[in-house]
Amino acid sequence: MLIIALVLALVGLVALVFAVVTSNELVAWVCIAASVLGVVLLIIDAVQERRRGDAGDKGDDSGDAAVDYPEEVAEDEPATDAETEATEESAVSAEGRSDDNA
Repeated sequence: MLIIALVLALVGLVALVFAVVTSNELVAWVCIAASVLGVVLLIIDAVQERRRGDAGDKGDDSGDAAVDYPEEVAEDEPATDAETEATEESAVSAEGRSDDNA
């Protein structure tokens, strides 16, 4: 329907230019009719789109589900026991390697 409205707008523009150039009253009325019909089609399309949107909001919400992302850990929060153990193990293994090479 939007394509039809676009074509009517193009016809109206061409008819307007032709009516001004030739001073033809009949072509001017064609321009007005095409413009009015195009506006009516745009209004009908907008109403149908709104009805489709309202019907979609009342139906299944699976497509627009909100995603709950985990919060980031702040720098000043204490580390957990697992994080502390992992840090100590990496420090020990790094120290052990440097002693073996020396």
